[in-house]
This record gives sequence, structure tokens and C-alpha cells, in this order.
Amino acid sequence: MDDMLWNKWTACSGTSGRHQLERVDDIAGIRNFDVLKPVQEVASKGGWSLVETRFYTGIREASDSRHAFWSNKLAALGRQGVVLFSRALRYHTEEVALPGGAISRVRVPVEKGVDVRLALDLVRLAFANRLDVAIIFSQDQDYSEAAKEIRSISKAANRWIKVVSAFPSSQSASNKRGIDLTDWIRIDKVTYDRCLDPLDYRGPKTPTVK
Repeated sequence: MDDMLWNKWTACSGTSGRHQLERVDDIAGIRNFDVLKPVQEVASKGGWSLVETRFYTGIREASDSRHAFWSNKLAALGRQGVVLFSRALRYHTEEVALPGGAISRVRVPVEKGVDVRLALDLVRLAFANRLDVAIIFSQDQDYSEAAKEIRSISKAANRWIKVVSAFPSSQSASNKRGIDLTDWIRIDKVTYDRCLDPLDYRGPKTPTVK
């Protein structure tokens, strides 16, 4: 379902006191969701005990209207014990064709290093024997390389490690595939809607219920 879009983040839990890593892709616009709820939903479905949650995202510049939202959101996540990784977005200018043939130049944000950091953490935790299950909330095929590396670690260490790709899905979704070399867990709209966050993080003050 294309209207079910994620914001980048990661969570960790495990089956026997170790960690499980999980990642989610950025929500479009400002539609808000509770980062911990999808983790709990998927971990419960798999029978895994959640140990740690990690969230990775790029941060827009201060002049952007969404900067305050994410600054407040990340602060709230930190207070809930979520391990955070954020990096300022980089901007470049692109030319966009407008109706009638006119050309407009717009500044486009680009996320650099966030995906790499998640993949490195994922492999690092697996190598250090700190996870049994890695759940990546994403459909980004770039993570298949990390999944492949974890398979090698599992074989070399002669221990069981599962890598899961969790993502929102429906009949109308344009992308129905999870990450290659992982098990797939599809999240339906009913579950997705249960994970929405009622708090408003846009203002400078403490978030309030809408």
C-alpha cells in the first residue's frame, strides 16, 4: 500500500538475551507513527523478546518546517531508550520541468551515510554475537549485502542468525518484495494504523496529544 510509508529507523531485540536489529524507512510528509509499536508488533509475531531499538535518520536544515518535528521526535525517542543515529542531510540543486515548459531550480535533500551506518551496526552486532534475529524495516535491496555477510558469519560461527525484512504491504502496493536473502514479514494497513502516534512534535514545546 503506497500510502503506508516508513521513516528510517532501526530496532534491536533478541531470542535469548541477545539483540535483534530492525530498521524502518522514512514516513512521507509529516504523518506520524510510534517507532516502538511496529517493533513490538513484529517481535511479538515472531516470538522474539525485544532487547533494544535503534533509529537512523537524516535531519533537515533548521529553516525547514520539518526540522522541529524531527528534533522533538528524536528527543522523545531518546527518552524512551531508543539508540539514535542522525546526520544532517546534504542539499543539491536540481532542475525541474514545470507545466508549460518552464524550468525551476529546486534544492533537494540527500541522505548520506545513514544506510551505511545501519548496515555496519547490523554486521558488527552479528559478528560480536549480540543478536539472534535482525529485523530490518525496509525494502531497500542494498541491505541484501549485509544479510549475505550475516549468513557468512552464521556459518563460520556455527550458530543460528535470522535476518528479517518487515514492510507495509497491500494489493495496491507497487513494491511487494522484501530485502533479498531475508525472511519477509508483511505489515497490513490495520497493523500499520495501530502504530500511528497521536502526539504532535511540530512545536518547540513538549509534544501534546492532538
